[in-house]
Amino acid sequence: MNNKIKQNPDFVHRKEKCKHIHAVEFLLKMRVKVDDSTIPFADEDKTKCEYCKSVNVKKNGNRKTANGVKQRFQCLDCKKTFIKDSIFARLSVDSKIATLAMDLYYKGLSLREIADTLKQFYGVVVSHETVRQWITKFTEKINEYTKDPKPRLSEAWHLDEQAIKSEGREKWVWNMVDEKTRFLIANNVTNGRTIGEASQILRFAKETAGTVPKFVVTDGLNSYEQALKDEYHTHKYWLKGVQHIRLETIRKKPDNNLVERFHGTFRERDKVMRGFKGGEAVFSTGFRNYYNFVRPHMALRMTPASMAGIDLELGRNRWVGLLRKISYQLALCR
Repeated sequence: MNNKIKQNPDFVHRKEKCKHIHAVEFLLKMRVKVDDSTIPFADEDKTKCEYCKSVNVKKNGNRKTANGVKQRFQCLDCKKTFIKDSIFARLSVDSKIATLAMDLYYKGLSLREIADTLKQFYGVVVSHETVRQWITKFTEKINEYTKDPKPRLSEAWHLDEQAIKSEGREKWVWNMVDEKTRFLIANNVTNGRTIGEASQILRFAKETAGTVPKFVVTDGLNSYEQALKDEYHTHKYWLKGVQHIRLETIRKKPDNNLVERFHGTFRERDKVMRGFKGGEAVFSTGFRNYYNFVRPHMALRMTPASMAGIDLELGRNRWVGLLRKISYQLALCR
């Protein structure tokens, strides 16, 4: 272990804990038997009204659901009753357990490994299929919620594609990363690398940012040139302000290392899955939210969303923070 610490570049040059250190620290913590009544995920923050966000609330009996009895609250300001974190109301487990499963999934554990971890250390018995349903359900809700905030991006965007395996076939994941903020602007999964498929990622990025950059950096794939002309009018960049920087070789400056580095992060998770068995589009967009809003970037020492001016005030547990924002939004729409 000590040899790995000394040789790992992250530890030596950046003074950041590598995956080996995180693995050992996690193992040491998990060796301690945790009693169900003292699960470290118990809510310590004050309960807020899901309608007016007031903390002036009181308990107001219980509500029986298919998954057990849930505590009901009443707001003393707006007089409405609610269940805390209503987005989790149908779960048979604590909200922090479900979000822990999501976090472990996007950090690299398989569904069966997550189910086994919950059983061994928290006494929560669920199947790997239940874990998959949690992840799919909450990922889709977060994807919908995070469409609205517009990031403040730099003038240069980097675009590249990487191959993945899905049900034995080769597919392609396209990723667009902002140069300054490292914000993953858009991603998409396609069957090929045609001009039309290249145009899709450019269109998604433009919709997310609400604008276009001055520079788009890509590799030498032929599809990019025509797609950029169609979507960003790069053949008229002196009018539109968009210029295509096409890299013929990986040694050419400027380089495309930013998006290549993201591909490495994505590939670490892909290796654990040993190829997708369907649902790669949901995973890809879910991983984008994990990368932008949950996982602090090593170089930035903050999340790319914060660097891009999107401060949602998610708190320490960013997964729960995101889902609570959605709960408040749904409550206001009732």
